[in-house]
Amino acid sequence: MTWTIWVDDWQMQCCGEPFAPGDVVAWHLLEVDPEDYADVLGGDRAAAIDFREEHHGHETGPTPTRLRVLTVTEVHCRYEVPGGSTSNVRHAVPGTTELVPVRAADGWAPARPGVDFTGYLVVTEHPPAERPPQTRP
Repeated sequence: MTWTIWVDDWQMQCCGEPFAPGDVVAWHLLEVDPEDYADVLGGDRAAAIDFREEHHGHETGPTPTRLRVLTVTEVHCRYEVPGGSTSNVRHAVPGTTELVPVRAADGWAPARPGVDFTGYLVVTEHPPAERPPQTRP
């Protein structure tokens, strides 16, 4: 069984450990509301996210979940202040997302014209049970 995990760019930049396909990671996973990601990813892709990874506030919480990373995709999106807004808060502009498959994630991404790096979509699986090494008689 595979899971799609959202990893925020700022979480990785703050205190994340780099990872790549094939790595086994131990992450604290929280359930997601697809609506939180719909503007960035579109409704269908947002609905496919199973969990989000959270680095903060779990020092005494549940044990992290061990997962093997299968694929890593950068998510880039244009952000702007909505017309008529009285604040300067930028929001994702639906339909401007660019997905970039990558070989590794470290929280940083090369700049892309007209869009901002916002996070990763990471497809994972539970790693096979680790077996002790075989010894020869």
